[in-house]
Amino acid sequence: MVRRSGDRNDVVTLIPPLLERELRTRAARLRLVLSDVDGTLTDGGVFYSERGEVMKRFSLRDGMGVERLRDDGVETALITRETSAIVARRAEKLRIQRLYQGVIDKEAALEAILDETGYEASQVAYIGDDVNDLGIMAVIARRGLIAAPLDAVPPVLRLVHYRCARGGGGGAFRDFADWILELRQLARRPQAFDVRLVDLAIDEKGGMP
Repeated sequence: MVRRSGDRNDVVTLIPPLLERELRTRAARLRLVLSDVDGTLTDGGVFYSERGEVMKRFSLRDGMGVERLRDDGVETALITRETSAIVARRAEKLRIQRLYQGVIDKEAALEAILDETGYEASQVAYIGDDVNDLGIMAVIARRGLIAAPLDAVPPVLRLVHYRCARGGGGGAFRDFADWILELRQLARRPQAFDVRLVDLAIDEKGGMP
C-alpha cells in the first residue's frame, strides 16, 4: 500500500517495508491504539496565561477516528509526558477510559500498560511525533503497527510503518484510524491478494532511486 498525501506524485517510502498481508494480519489482531497527545492530537502549540496552560486545540475528526475504532472493537488510550486538565477533559469527552499522564519513559510504561490491559504488544498500535516516542515505537514496531503525523520529526518518520497525510492536530489520528480500519476490512476478505507496500519511491532530493 503506497502512501500518497494529496499529490499523486508525492510518494514516500514506508519503513520497514512489509507485505500487505502482514499489515492486514497485524491490524486484524489490534485491540488498543496508543496515542501521544502534544504534536499528535494537537499541533504542538499551547496557549498560556499568567495562571498557566489555558487552551489546546483538538481535531473533531480525530474524535470520530476514536469512535470508529471503538465500533470495530479497538480501544484508544492516550499517553503523554505532560499533565493537563485539558487533556483529561478531552479524554472524558471521547469516552477514552485509559489516560496516562506525566509519563517520562513511555517505553518503560508500556509493560505496565500491557499488564493492566491484558493485551500483548502485538495487539497494540502507536502514533507519535517526537524523539521521546522512539523507544516505545521501536518495541511496538516488532509485531504491532506504528505511525506518525506528516509533520513529525525525521527520526520518527523514518521508523514508522505509516506516515499520515495530515499533521498533528489536523486529523493525523483519524488518518491512522482509517488506515487501520481499511486493513482490518481487507483482512476479512481472504481472497484479497498481496502487494508490496511501496512500488515507487522518491529520494530526499526529489529524484527516482
